[in-house]
Formats: sequence, C-alpha cells, structure tokens
Amino acid sequence: MRRDIKIAAAWLTSAIAAATASAWAAPAPAPAPARAPAAAPAQTAPTQTAAELSLTRFDCGKTTTLNDVSRFSDVAAFKGLNIELTFSCYLVKHGNDYLVWDTGNPPASGSAPAPTAPKLSLVEQLAQLHLQPEQITFVAVSHYHGDHVGQVASFPQATLLIGKGDWEVLNDPKPNAGINTANFARWISGGGKVEPVSGDKDVFGDGTVIMLNTPGHTPGHHSLLVKLKEKGNVLITGDLAHFRENYDSNGVPTFNTSRADTLASLDRFKQLATNLHATVIIQHDARDIEKLPAFPAGAK
Repeated sequence: MRRDIKIAAAWLTSAIAAATASAWAAPAPAPAPARAPAAAPAQTAPTQTAAELSLTRFDCGKTTTLNDVSRFSDVAAFKGLNIELTFSCYLVKHGNDYLVWDTGNPPASGSAPAPTAPKLSLVEQLAQLHLQPEQITFVAVSHYHGDHVGQVASFPQATLLIGKGDWEVLNDPKPNAGINTANFARWISGGGKVEPVSGDKDVFGDGTVIMLNTPGHTPGHHSLLVKLKEKGNVLITGDLAHFRENYDSNGVPTFNTSRADTLASLDRFKQLATNLHATVIIQHDARDIEKLPAFPAGAK
C-alpha cells in the first residue's frame, strides 16, 4: 500500500509541473492580416482659371451748374441744397466678354449740344481701349430713364439686360409720358436679343458680376455688384440714390414709382455694402468719381 501511495504522489507532482509549464508558455503568434491594396491616388479636378476682371468708368455727361435737388426728397429734406450731378457709365471686362453698364446721355451733336452731353460717345471711348461695339456681349441698364439709356442703341448686337418690370413698361402700348422707347426700338421689335431680368442676375455665371434687384425708382430698377480681385467688392447704385445726402438719409425722390420698394431696396443695398465691405459708387455724385481710376485705366 505504501508503494501505491508513492506512485500516486509521483503522478500528482508530474501533473502539476506540466500544467505550470503550459500556463507560462508563450502564445503562438497570430497569423499576419492580409495587407490591403494601396489606395489609388485621388483624382484632382482640373483647376478653372478665374476670368480676368476689371471695371472702367466712362464719362457719360455732367451738369455744368449746381442743381437744386429738392425734388429728390418727398419729405422736403433737401430744401436749398445744390449739388453738381454727373452721369457715369461703366465697362466690365470678364475674360473675353464685356458688359456695358448704363449708357448715359446722348453724345454732343449739332451746333448747340445739350449742356449735359458727353464730349465723346461711348463708341469713341471704347475705341481708346481698342474695342468695337461688336465686342460688347451685354448692354445692361439700371432702368429706362433717358440719362441712363441715351446710347444703348450703339450696341445693337449685344444682349440687352433690363429689369422685367421696366421691360414691361417699355412694351406697354401706351407708355407713360416722358418714357422714350425709341432707344430700345431694335429689341422691342424683336431684332435684338433681350433678357428681362426678374430678381438678381449672375451675369457671367461665376458670381463675380451680379445685377441686383433694387426696385422703387422704377418697377424693374437694378444696381450692380462687381467683385474685383484687388480692389474688392464694388456696388454701383444706378439711381437707387442720386447723391450722398440722398443715400445717407434714405431719401425718396418725388418721382419714384414706389416709396416702400425704394426703402426696402436701400435697406438691402446698405446691408450688402456692410457685409461685403464694398466700395459704394453713387453714379450721379461727382464726388464719387475718384473712387475708380481715371479713364482709360480700370480697377482690378
């Protein structure tokens, strides 16, 4: 029996030793995961070169004396105020395309030209930039008043951009007195391409030149936003305001078509000017001429 006990003890000692060795043995290395195939290089979309953009101011006439501007307020805010007014037009170069913004008064002609007439026509000023009327892609007008459309007929091949509300007025069989449709005869007859603009219009489709819907002076009145690379954003009023005092006080001319629309448009325009840190150019204010380089230079 003593011999059996010895055999059992030896067996137990051997089992404990084997279990201990097994517990401390290093685990077998796990099989290495399969290597994922290398990702293909990302395809980079071709970079589109931004179109060259510039803004040039044309001389489209001016007043020769100070003007009584009391009629530019329907609450008698400008009684006794006299200001020199100017008439300005603009050329926007966008790559190989061109837009003329407003066309001012008719050029001087005859032995007794109008005192507000420009000395050189837009066609003559374009020639100084080595451009012909046929190269103008768009002729855009802020509204239909004569001092903004006096030379629009000089660009018969251009697409006319005009506010829808103003276009409807021009096509009324019996337009209001003082509205001269003769300058638009080519487009009214269907001989030229026209785009009546309702709302805003991204002219070149890249957000750099935008006609802004600012009704009130006329039903389809528009202003212009040009986003220049060096100078920054420029806002051109059209006739949203006619001079600085008019702009600063939200003055509404007695002859505007809608007081409520004018005030809403002024509010929108001013908020845009603030948010975009824009240079505001009041087209009729001679004090704003120096905000752009002197012709033939342009802002970029």
